[in-house]
Amino acid sequence: MYYVYILESEKNTKHWYVGVTRDLNRRLNEHNAGDSIHTNKFKPWKIKNYTAFNSQKKAEAFERYLKSNSGRVFSKRHY
Repeated sequence: MYYVYILESEKNTKHWYVGVTRDLNRRLNEHNAGDSIHTNKFKPWKIKNYTAFNSQKKAEAFERYLKSNSGRVFSKRHY
């Protein structure tokens, strides 16, 4: 399975991060350990939402959508 996830900073709920992974728990631990330069200054993170896909291609397409302007509006409205 592939997971598209949305993280929310526990310090500042205005900061979200969208990513894709095969191992959701491992990836969350990496973000909270500061292993990602894109997320280390707003840690700790919590999982706000995730969606599972059988296809890596579909997961990556959904991640790209959520990072687009219309995808951000969708995320704020539904998550």
